[in-house]
Amino acid sequence: MPDPMNSEAARVYQHFREIFGGEPRGRAGRSGRVRTRETPGSQPFTSGRDPKALGATLDGLSSQLGWTGPLSQHEVLASWAEIVGEETARHSEAIAIEGGVLQVRCESTAWATQLRLMRAQLVTEIGSRFPGAAVETIRFQGPDAPTWKRGPRSVPGRGPRDTYG
Repeated sequence: MPDPMNSEAARVYQHFREIFGGEPRGRAGRSGRVRTRETPGSQPFTSGRDPKALGATLDGLSSQLGWTGPLSQHEVLASWAEIVGEETARHSEAIAIEGGVLQVRCESTAWATQLRLMRAQLVTEIGSRFPGAAVETIRFQGPDAPTWKRGPRSVPGRGPRDTYG
């Protein structure tokens, strides 16, 4: 049976230990000086080498790249129903956030008026739940007025207003 200390695997292992910073075992022809290598960065089996949680890594990456504000704004838009309630969310829709102004399209002018009365309460709620969104005010829009610009009988020009005077 071959000696395990003289096998090829043992020699390769010993060679790697010498190269990569392991304590060399006494070998003939080697000086007594142990070569130490200073390597910047992390070393295996040292503190701080434990795996990090994916959520913490993504939070660090998003803050490093400056994505926290836009991500918070999109979270406000996605959770509009939770902020205002299911009934109100059926009659209104958060569209966009531009320059600190949340734009909300309402089903009717009555719903837009009702939500205007609740504006301060909604801004406070959004500010406490989503501080990174930077929503300063809310603009409520009623339904769009009918347009005379499209359709089978539209003509170029001012449209029906040009016959009134």
